[in-house]
Amino acid sequence: MDARIALLVLLVAASPVAAFDHTHAAWGALLERHVVVIEGGKASRVRYAGMAADGAQLKQYLETLSATPRAEFDAWPRAEQMAFLINAYNAFAVEKILGRYPELRSIWDYGKLFGNPFKDDFFSLFGRRTSLDWIEHDTLRKTYRDARLHFALNCASVGCPMLRAEPYVAARLEAQLEDQARRFLSDAARNRYRDGKLEVSKIFDWYKEDFEPRNDYFARYAALLGADAAALRAARITFLEYDWALNDSPSSSRR
Repeated sequence: MDARIALLVLLVAASPVAAFDHTHAAWGALLERHVVVIEGGKASRVRYAGMAADGAQLKQYLETLSATPRAEFDAWPRAEQMAFLINAYNAFAVEKILGRYPELRSIWDYGKLFGNPFKDDFFSLFGRRTSLDWIEHDTLRKTYRDARLHFALNCASVGCPMLRAEPYVAARLEAQLEDQARRFLSDAARNRYRDGKLEVSKIFDWYKEDFEPRNDYFARYAALLGADAAALRAARITFLEYDWALNDSPSSSRR
């Protein structure tokens, strides 16, 4: 082999593989441009038309997620793994909406039995075709066991906890998760104490086991719910109707 070619082969073999960007800067730029925070920071809407216009950037970010080997992911600290999976869920959910936007009013327009948007294996992660449910239920809930994950994952719906206008990152993950919990629980449109009853999001019904004992969980956030801790521990819990309407920003809607 020619000496120059041999040297080139050695240099290529020795060149480092680009490290994964744990700041998730590409996703962060999209969130900063296209997430509109409303209700005093308690909720948000998404400019899906803007996300569609920046589809090439979104696709490039999603490709970096899909290209991450499982062995590399497994070597990361817990917080980096969690941030990766939360951002992946939220970004792929946006991509799912863009697949039919603007001709849909809810993510369920894809179907509940056939075409279920949460069970559909529509993207690749760790070398396999997989789904949003796999990220949420089979991985995040099963492995990391932090109830606040439910406040970080966004299902592209008005009733869902807000899509944060920044990516989740390991260095601030604890603070971000707690902030999401406080924002959601302080939103009286979705969680409130009234006439001795706790009227809360269906999330606390669907994922009851993640919040048990639920009354004690709510007591931790008594000030946000407008009651004292003792009252919340004794309160009867009822569940509000979940709003599955698309969390589209009116400023971006083309309908």
